[in-house]
Amino acid sequence: MKTATVGLLLNILASPVNSALADAVKTPATTESGTAATNKTKAKATAAKIPSVESLGLKLRSAVLLEPTTGEVLLSLNADVPLPPASMTKMMTEYLVTEAVNKGQLSWDQKVVVQENASKQIGSRIFLAQGDEHTVKELYIAMAVGSANDATVALAEEVAGSEQEFVAMMNETAQKMGMKTAYFINSTGLNRADMPAKFQPDTDRETVMSAMDAAILAKHIVTDHPDFTDFTTIQSYKFRDRDKAPMINYNWMLEANKNVTNFKAYAYPGLDGLKTGHTNDAGNCFTGTAVRDGMRLISVVMGADSEPHRFTETKKVLDFGFNNFEVKQVVAPKAVIAGNETVPVLKGKNKTVPVVTDAGVTFIVPKGTASPQIKNAVVINDPATLVAPIAGASKVGKVTYSYQVEGITQVQEKTVNLITAEEAEKAGWFKLLMRAIGEFFGDLFKGIKSLF
Repeated sequence: MKTATVGLLLNILASPVNSALADAVKTPATTESGTAATNKTKAKATAAKIPSVESLGLKLRSAVLLEPTTGEVLLSLNADVPLPPASMTKMMTEYLVTEAVNKGQLSWDQKVVVQENASKQIGSRIFLAQGDEHTVKELYIAMAVGSANDATVALAEEVAGSEQEFVAMMNETAQKMGMKTAYFINSTGLNRADMPAKFQPDTDRETVMSAMDAAILAKHIVTDHPDFTDFTTIQSYKFRDRDKAPMINYNWMLEANKNVTNFKAYAYPGLDGLKTGHTNDAGNCFTGTAVRDGMRLISVVMGADSEPHRFTETKKVLDFGFNNFEVKQVVAPKAVIAGNETVPVLKGKNKTVPVVTDAGVTFIVPKGTASPQIKNAVVINDPATLVAPIAGASKVGKVTYSYQVEGITQVQEKTVNLITAEEAEKAGWFKLLMRAIGEFFGDLFKGIKSLF
């Protein structure tokens, strides 16, 4: 009997990790790697009911309202229907030109020589002649403020060598951005028949883009190029000294227009962009963006029946967002997850180590919501990998938070890491030995007791 007992103890001493791992598997707060444990906060929302989109009485072909940091779609009216976007197409040109500048492929003060294609553009333009020279910045302002087709083509050709090579970049970028319906045939938004005959693409298709695609594109502009307002807020710009009058920004809703007689009825607090558009096929369109109380919203309206109407409809859409929603931090950084306050540690001085989230979580919620009902799904790393010593702030799992606004089908989600709140120190050999012996006899006595 003595010999058998000594043999068992030697086996325990040779493998102290085995009992610790068994303890880890039995820990209630632990989930297997890749298995989610879902919890729901017991909270009650207190916000007022959100009015319906129908109650706004929008008279448009399509519209969408998006909050860019969460990607939440707050309003949708035929938002996925591909439609002619007119000069809202130029948002993609603006994006790609800015990308080229940021990557060092262009500079704002670089001179651009105007080529034949640009000089033959019709519609909104600044009457560039072939051989004219202007800086990238001058042409960009003409595109952003005056929606100049000739300036737009000149920039496209400077970036890619030809407008059709630039169009290939536009379509490729649209795919990368997740724009599902967008298809471009030129850099301007003109109909194919209105392009110079020599430079028309070999296709019978036209440029199309849904309101949702326009919102996605605008989201990338405001997120990737936050200095976009350096251009979009310019109220007027005199392109050449000899020009009799400056070009006037087509965006009547700029907040700065609140003191301009012709536009003050349309000026909207916090509005600082983005792009208008108009053709006979497209009607009047506008992608607008405004920021208020720290929350930015992006609105798109397509197919308004007049120039003023696109702005009055945009006001309805933006008011719907700002009056009914707010961005709220729903989980603070370093939060403790109920039921997952610790994770097991092998060979540690302590059998577990406390864990917290590494970042806060922000969602858009109905205005006035005191305690939004947030769900979370926790995934803990494979217990066999959690072996002391483990440094503080080490990633040991992740938690995905989700939240759905009542009446909106889209679910907001954000995943953050679970990290150790302190260092998990390695236990000495003697402590591991004593722990292994104690666990062995504890399990042995439990087994014997179960027989009776």
